[in-house]
Amino acid sequence: MIALIQRVSEASVTVEEKTTGAISRGILALIGVQHNDSEVQTQRLLQRLLAYRIFPDEAGRMNLNLEQAGGRLLLVPQFTLAADTNSGNRPSFTPAAAPAEGERLFSYLVELAERKLGGVQTGIFGAHMKVHLVNDGPVTFWLQVPPAT
Repeated sequence: MIALIQRVSEASVTVEEKTTGAISRGILALIGVQHNDSEVQTQRLLQRLLAYRIFPDEAGRMNLNLEQAGGRLLLVPQFTLAADTNSGNRPSFTPAAAPAEGERLFSYLVELAERKLGGVQTGIFGAHMKVHLVNDGPVTFWLQVPPAT
């Protein structure tokens, strides 16, 4: 399972001109589910995402995690993160989970995050979304929990 996380001062997602999720300061996490991912990878990815220290402390060093910084979380499903781009001029989506499994694990991630944080905002799985953000830094990291073999 993959998360491309960005520290943002604000972010939102719209679907058909309707805002489905919006946050102020926090993390926008684009989530890709891979073939052979399970609840184990989902739980571990959320642990890493919530513990990752990307917010500045009093000295300006990245020493605070999302909760310590009082930030919010916006989770957006993005199956293209699981693409294989190693050859050719067109991505292969073979590594991505089947849509039903991807949606199930994304929903599970949202459920776990909501239990831990509350107030989690989301995009809509399978929808054409427009993501608006102001990346603070810019600060962007790729987190991955490898799928089971």
